[in-house]
Amino acid sequence: MQAVILAAGEGRRLRPLTHAMPKAMVPVANRPILEYIVRALEKNGIREIIVVVGYKKEQVIRHLNGLEIPVKVVVQERQLGTAHALKCAAPLITGDFLLLPGDNYIDTASIARIMGERNAVLTWDHPHPSNFGVLMIRDGSVQQVIEKPSEAPGFTVSTGIFSLGPAFLDFLGDETEIPNAINAMIAAGTPLKAVPAEDWQDAIYPWDLLRLNAALLQGVRQERAGRIGSSVVIKGQVSIGRGTTIGPNSTILGPVVIGEDCEIGPNCVVLPETSIGDRVRIEPFTLIGHSLILADACIGSHARITDAVVGTGTQVGDHATTSPQRTIFSIEGELIRAKFGAIIGDNVRSAPFCVFKNCIVGNNVCVEDGKTLYGEVPDGARII
Repeated sequence: MQAVILAAGEGRRLRPLTHAMPKAMVPVANRPILEYIVRALEKNGIREIIVVVGYKKEQVIRHLNGLEIPVKVVVQERQLGTAHALKCAAPLITGDFLLLPGDNYIDTASIARIMGERNAVLTWDHPHPSNFGVLMIRDGSVQQVIEKPSEAPGFTVSTGIFSLGPAFLDFLGDETEIPNAINAMIAAGTPLKAVPAEDWQDAIYPWDLLRLNAALLQGVRQERAGRIGSSVVIKGQVSIGRGTTIGPNSTILGPVVIGEDCEIGPNCVVLPETSIGDRVRIEPFTLIGHSLILADACIGSHARITDAVVGTGTQVGDHATTSPQRTIFSIEGELIRAKFGAIIGDNVRSAPFCVFKNCIVGNNVCVEDGKTLYGEVPDGARII
């Protein structure tokens, strides 16, 4: 069986984190979302995998080339929708195939459930169905897909993962999005079976990455490849990459994953549900918890960073604090309730004694010392 993964989109609602990388390449538990999908397909014996790339395609291609799994790559030169992306891959499709978004996590068991079905969709009951395609189901068959309704008629949504026959390609026509083509197929009399997924996770907004990271860390494998100082306490499932140094008197409580060539401590605390990317430096007497720290970031001494995402190459000054608060954000015209500490973009520079209260800080922002940040800070801003 073939599989087609659509990984050409940007993931605009995940900004500022997708300014420099596509959503499919955002690392969660220190691996890109796309890699979890490829490996789940491999575990089900699916070896003929086609990946459609577009936005920042060089990053996706480079990562796929580093995997031991052979993958065919198709380029969507202009991002004209998911149906158009599938049409780009159509010349390579020879039979029944799985269709998957490249920016959602799906587990091995869910793929096993659907791959034996023809013309089926994996479903999920979601508390916020209006962010997805809501499924109208009768007697186990999908009657209609209602894409992102303002008032959802139910809670069962499409995961965007389909098992389809080659005849589905005839319904793409001039459509730009897959749900429209699916509705056309159903209207033409081809039934679409609804198959509940075992586990499926999507990150729509940046703070959703914290929940996704916590879920995926439950499967972290214990590994101690770095240098661990004296009197270090490590409990639970903790993975420490090669070349990493854990300073004396530090404490790490899993599940935690720490990348390669990091410097942590001494006297640091890393609390559960934390991912630390490669080449990260965490200065002494700092606490990190329930957070994603992306590659090449630096967290100053005596800082307290919780419920936060810190972007690539960002430097957070000494005595910094993130403070989780409840608020409402406007993203692409939608008012969204959220609670988190901070989403800090790439290459941010913040001086000592700054406080981040439930804020989204754009890329390349410079913050002078002692400032308290709320709300949204645009790319390139200077806070003085």
